[in-house]
Amino acid sequence: MNKIGIISLGCDKNRVDTENMLAFLQKDGYTFTGDPADSDIIIVNTCAFIESAKTESIETILEMAEYKQNGKCKCLIVSGCLPQRYMEELKDDLTEVDIFIGTASYKDLPKLLEEYTGDRIARSNDRDKREIFDGERVLTTPYHFAYVKIAEGCNNNCTYCAIPSIRGKYTSRKIEDIVSEVEGLIRNYGVKELNIVAQDITRYGEDIYGEIKLIELLEELSKLNVKWIRLLYCYPEQVTDRLIEYIGSNPKIVKYIDIPMQHAASPVLKRMNRRINNEQLVSLIARIRAIVPEMAIRTTFIVGFPGETEDDFNTLARFIEESKFDKCGFFAYSREDGTPAYKLPDQIDEQVKTDRVAALYAIQEKIMADKCELMIGKCVEVMYEDVDYDRQCFIGRTKTDAPEIDGVVYFTSNQPLDIGEIYLVNITNTDGVDLIGEIS
Repeated sequence: MNKIGIISLGCDKNRVDTENMLAFLQKDGYTFTGDPADSDIIIVNTCAFIESAKTESIETILEMAEYKQNGKCKCLIVSGCLPQRYMEELKDDLTEVDIFIGTASYKDLPKLLEEYTGDRIARSNDRDKREIFDGERVLTTPYHFAYVKIAEGCNNNCTYCAIPSIRGKYTSRKIEDIVSEVEGLIRNYGVKELNIVAQDITRYGEDIYGEIKLIELLEELSKLNVKWIRLLYCYPEQVTDRLIEYIGSNPKIVKYIDIPMQHAASPVLKRMNRRINNEQLVSLIARIRAIVPEMAIRTTFIVGFPGETEDDFNTLARFIEESKFDKCGFFAYSREDGTPAYKLPDQIDEQVKTDRVAALYAIQEKIMADKCELMIGKCVEVMYEDVDYDRQCFIGRTKTDAPEIDGVVYFTSNQPLDIGEIYLVNITNTDGVDLIGEIS
């Protein structure tokens, strides 16, 4: 019983956990398959951030449980955020599952499998005493890019968010450990693009070095043989002029920054326990565009937070129209038990949330389509990633498109191409928020 199939749900930080887990198992002699029907052991690494993620996790677990009846599976494992948050309830409700492990227990999995004899096992270690899982990973992304998790947990305590209760307090990894891991990714897989992630990368190092050390970390990573370094999840109050200037001056750091703003109306931001207001957000955007005019700004917003009035929503809509973000995502507020916002009065009707999300997407899609139109006639660097056989063309990304979430470039070429390499593409047309081009 040594062939494992694994499904990783949720965010890119969860994917890194999955890759750590695979490395622990590989060292213990396990092999992997992408076919659940051919798996002796199935692992579902779950997300439990919001209600829709919990639903997806449970549906996936039940779907995989079918392979215990109709496939080779002898052991079903559920790991990650869902058991870390709801261990006792899951043990009672999901009797199909053989082993539950929380977010602080991945390194225990090989030993738990050795101990497994048919009796159910549940392991959830103290989230604030876990090890930060440095070292080797089994990469599950295409080999030319990887996510690099530089810290675990969060101290921001936004009132809507369950992450601190699931992942614990903010815990940075050491610079030398991160650099060593990236060197292994380059050596073993040929990784060319690093996507730097954590719940909040802008506080990196504060807990272990006594001061923020993000730029110092980026300096060390920039010395390595990579082409693009991308910064994801920068909290707005920590995006300083020094950081903006550094991004602008370092040729390996792409001119792209992901800043989750979550709202633009000051009263809503205050109830969210966000340490910034509307005027400061407007100032931040202006400063970024003054210092690095070519910077692509990506952000996310939560719509329908308790007490969000029509005036608050209109403030947010105007903010989006005026800011003209390059990339933007919208989420309906999810009322999460155990969070301070759960008890707030004036919860918003679900249909109102849905309508408001749709209205904001309509605004943002027009902004993004207009920005794409401005790209026609330009020559841009594109990292080649895949082939679209229906369109009979190649697929790639510009520096201002993060993998898996942003737009793509569909392009043709008369020369053979290598996946992960960067090519100059002439943009000739658009397809909604995607670009079309050719290598001349």
